[in-house]
Amino acid sequence: MAISYKKLWHILLDRDLHKKDLVSMAGISEYTVKKLSRNENVSTEVLGKISKTLECTIDDIVEFTKD
Repeated sequence: MAISYKKLWHILLDRDLHKKDLVSMAGISEYTVKKLSRNENVSTEVLGKISKTLECTIDDIVEFTKD
């Protein structure tokens, strides 16, 4: 099972935000955003920070897909 953060990027686009905005707003590193861009695993702590910052649930930013 693979993970996709496509929903996260759609939220950022809808809110006219950039990845660098997410870094500063959520207090996460640029390296973490690069991992998200490559659909790599990140900690639940990071997903929680992003969800809290964007006022959404983890389900709103993460999608599990079949390999």
